Amino acid sequence: MMLKDSFAEAGAFDTLRKVSEIGYNAVEISQIPMDAKNVAELEKAQTELGMDIASLSVMTEMPVGRPGESLKDNFDKIVDDAKRLDTKLLRIGMLPFAAMASIGAVVDFAKAANEYAERLQEHGIGLYYHNHHIEFAKFDGKYMLDIINENSPAMGLEIDVHWVQRGGLDPVRTLEKYAGRTAMVHLKDYRIGTLPEAAFGLLETGDFAGFMTEFKNVVQFAEVGEGNLDFASIVPAAEAAGAQYLLVEQDELYGRTVWEALQTSHDNLVGMGFKDRF
Repeated sequence: MMLKDSFAEAGAFDTLRKVSEIGYNAVEISQIPMDAKNVAELEKAQTELGMDIASLSVMTEMPVGRPGESLKDNFDKIVDDAKRLDTKLLRIGMLPFAAMASIGAVVDFAKAANEYAERLQEHGIGLYYHNHHIEFAKFDGKYMLDIINENSPAMGLEIDVHWVQRGGLDPVRTLEKYAGRTAMVHLKDYRIGTLPEAAFGLLETGDFAGFMTEFKNVVQFAEVGEGNLDFASIVPAAEAAGAQYLLVEQDELYGRTVWEALQTSHDNLVGMGFKDRF
């Protein structure tokens, strides 16, 4: 997802060459068209760079008006791509917006996803669900994520530690809770930024509501090691939970380039003693 602009401008192979030069040896494919050109270049990166295509992103069905592929309409093509790229993991990046309307819709989504997970298992491929913060809403005292899990026993999890923190939970305890179901973990830091100078201008003009909006929006995505999450504890907890891949991700860059952000996360993880994970 972080590299989609580079994929569009420089192509998949040259983009992953730069990723490899930083020190990353695996990549998750998200928000990238899986057309013939990109799939061929991903295969080339795998062969020539040793880049592990850790996982591919899928949806159960495409929202109206959006391009792309879905398990409903493109199941065989998705399986063929995964086998061509030697990818054993597929991940659903987000609960469909329509499924957020009610807990009944959440259950329907989970049951449909479970059917696809069972079909994918016949091909030696696992299906996993990636959380945001909304999955930690409670219904009758139970987290939405647990309701999804209960109704999709064949589908595992991709835990995003930033969104766990934003959902009000502790990442380490959450990883421990879902041990055995978690194949991938997103390493993404959680930073409290400073108020912009413009916010104080709003205050001076009497726009208190505008100031409070800025005040509430100081939570930021951050390079690993540049925020407040305890990755010295998170990384071992993720591995103990059974994660096969720990994937660096950052949703917003706040003026930095993607290459600067990826380099900083890499260097900080190495500085924490995790050089051998790359």
